[in-house]
Amino acid sequence: MRRKMTSISVILVVDSSIVENKREIQGISPCCLTQSILEVMPVLVVKDGPGPGTQVPAQLQRISIPLLSPTSDCTGKTVMGRVVHKGPLVSMGEDNYVLKTVIQEDSQQNMSPEHSSINIILFGALAKDYSESVSQGDTLLVTGFTVGNSPTAQKDKLHACNLQLAGDDAWMYVWPSTVSSRASVSRKRTSPASTEVTKAAKVVKYTYVPLSDLTPGVVVNVYAVVTFFKQPFRTKGTDYCSTLKITDQSNKKVGCTIFCDKLEEHPKIFKMGDIIRLHRVKTQLFNGAISLLTSHGFSVVTFDGMVGSPVVPRTSSGSFKFGEEDCQVVEALRTWAANQSLVPAEPCVPLSAVQPKTYFDLTCQLLAKAPVDSSCTLLKVWDGSKCPHPLLDVFVEPNTLEGSPTLSKDMANLTANVLVYDNHVEVARQFKPGSYLRIYNLHAVPGASRLPSNDSGQSDQMGHLGFHLHGGTSYGRGLRVLPEDSPDILDLKRILETFSESDINDSSMFEVWSTPPESFGTAPDEIATERTCDHTVEQVSLAEVKSRGPPQMFHIQAQLKSYQPQRLYQSLKLFCHKCKTIRDVPDDVTVGGLFSEAQKDVGPCNNGYWTLVLPLPKEPPSESPSRTLTLLMSSQLMGKGKAKELIFLKGATLEETCRIASAYSNIVPVTSPQGTMTPMDLSAPFLFRGTKRYYGCKQCSQLKVGESLGEGVEVWDEKSVADALGVQLLQYGLLMKLELQDGTGSLEALLWRDAESFFHVSAEDAAADQEAQDRVQETMDRLCPPGSSTAERPWMDLCLSAYTVEENGQRRACYQICHTDTRGTNTHTHPHATPSDT
Repeated sequence: MRRKMTSISVILVVDSSIVENKREIQGISPCCLTQSILEVMPVLVVKDGPGPGTQVPAQLQRISIPLLSPTSDCTGKTVMGRVVHKGPLVSMGEDNYVLKTVIQEDSQQNMSPEHSSINIILFGALAKDYSESVSQGDTLLVTGFTVGNSPTAQKDKLHACNLQLAGDDAWMYVWPSTVSSRASVSRKRTSPASTEVTKAAKVVKYTYVPLSDLTPGVVVNVYAVVTFFKQPFRTKGTDYCSTLKITDQSNKKVGCTIFCDKLEEHPKIFKMGDIIRLHRVKTQLFNGAISLLTSHGFSVVTFDGMVGSPVVPRTSSGSFKFGEEDCQVVEALRTWAANQSLVPAEPCVPLSAVQPKTYFDLTCQLLAKAPVDSSCTLLKVWDGSKCPHPLLDVFVEPNTLEGSPTLSKDMANLTANVLVYDNHVEVARQFKPGSYLRIYNLHAVPGASRLPSNDSGQSDQMGHLGFHLHGGTSYGRGLRVLPEDSPDILDLKRILETFSESDINDSSMFEVWSTPPESFGTAPDEIATERTCDHTVEQVSLAEVKSRGPPQMFHIQAQLKSYQPQRLYQSLKLFCHKCKTIRDVPDDVTVGGLFSEAQKDVGPCNNGYWTLVLPLPKEPPSESPSRTLTLLMSSQLMGKGKAKELIFLKGATLEETCRIASAYSNIVPVTSPQGTMTPMDLSAPFLFRGTKRYYGCKQCSQLKVGESLGEGVEVWDEKSVADALGVQLLQYGLLMKLELQDGTGSLEALLWRDAESFFHVSAEDAAADQEAQDRVQETMDRLCPPGSSTAERPWMDLCLSAYTVEENGQRRACYQICHTDTRGTNTHTHPHATPSDT
């Protein structure tokens, strides 16, 4: 049966010296106020916090947190500690609330949290009153509790028990962390009169924690400087998410993730260096570092970070507290940030200073906009300055253009065409012409762009400058509207006001807006490779590849800056399709050592195979021991006249094995431990076929050699031999790391899955044939001539696959060249299967 909770209210215990500053509260004088509280219950007036002078009822006895257990007698006992965590208030129905808090015993600070900190669960009105009256850092004394087992002890690493407070016997005293902010609090059922006194006398004061003092699992308030931010983006659910990086005078840098279901509830951050105040954010440990996350009751206020600018709060909240102390905190953070060079001197770049192939922030005014397709929107903007480079003009149908895209002909380079892609389209389409914008991480692209739905009428105006806001949120990429009173647009307004009204309304400029689009990127004199895929994706820069991230396919045009390994024979690898491991091909010295070790096994083979033992003459020096060479053949194969198709060889050197393999189809080197024939250590080749060697996977092979070898096999090749011996065949592959570059940056990509088609050579042939190795070297010398400059290297059209790998618990983006062949190379067949993408 559910126990009925008795309502418990909060009584504010005040010192008469504090009340003296407010002579009358609800018409009650200080003396009458104290007397009215004393009539309800015994109360102690606290001036100096919970110390020796604090009087607790004599019948109560304090018990230390480490001594608590489910069998403890709690009658007449109290527990005291500092509030280190205050959870949200959870409503379970009408007047039925639950709240969890954590206290730590100050005298046990040297102990681990599992001994000194304990969860307290509050029920009913007590939980609600606690939520409204107690702050983190306050000192708490509770009595009338019961002790139970904590179901979260393994997870939160706190005390194995928890305290539960409910009913008439539950009492609670609270001493504020700052005594002057409010007086001590005692909890008990009160009359309506005393409840009114509580509401009138309570003073809300927030405590702000330095970032260096944050600990995991608590709800805190912080002031900080924004050093990085991303505009809010829609999650897969119903929320919008934005991420920040912040710091304060403690020089601690902390990440912050904010989830809100409404876009306007996110912090209004316009540039790095802005000041932010976060209330009720939860600390958590992520990848070994403290980060902040929104919690119940979260609120945020931001301020311009420029020293000397007005301290004006920016928030969507209808009610928030901001006083003189907050103003001083903001000013102090501004001054500190300016001295630390945290605020960029020029956060935005005007069009007059833009250089090709750069990324920059632009503050501008929106003149007009038009949809290009479902994933692209055109914004026509200006900032009153003239770009030194000719600007790209984009054709749009006149009936799709919203706004007044009109400037005089002699001001053509004042209008910039910004192409907004992917996730930013939804935001851009809400903008109104005439509004002031800030566009973050805008890309100045030299050349021209062939837009979707504009397949004809392209102009040949190479070298013009276009502006792209690529998809994604990397590097803080995004755009937003700036308020009319923003200090960041005051200079822009003054500049734009210098232009006369006649300039703005000259409709002759409309012809320029309808100029057909151009095609970005000049055509290099030589393209050394060609793509063989059917992907219908536009060609992008390397910078855009890195900003978008995996998993995606990209078409790029780049040059080869460098490659590894320089000794191309080291690019040969052995790959297991089953366990996905890659290993190096051992050199002859290593393999020769394995054969020499195997010669020490001189025992006989008792597998029932036909055996031929050949004594070998002694080799100088004369003291070297004599050797025997043993050839073993399957009696079953001899009966079919196929004895020479599979020969097992024991006691031979690597050189002797290679000589014999040149005359016979399949040579399997073996040893005979305990008299049973078995293939050699799989670190060495398990099969020799002419000049080719084949290896097996140590991890996946299950070796077997029996007289019934090869039943049903018509043709003996490397695959049938491997199956007969229980060997997981390793496949040859070519693995190289290429450093690519274009005008926007560089990127490292692997050449692995499609390396054979790229070089027009089989990796298996390259392992045995010098001519095949020379073709690989010739290709690399053509793509990256020794001693050449960047200008002398050819360009490559490449298809690039972006994917994610996990190493040491961390995920990172990797890239691989695929579906690409080199040009100008004789094509050689390579019938072997290519390694799969790892």
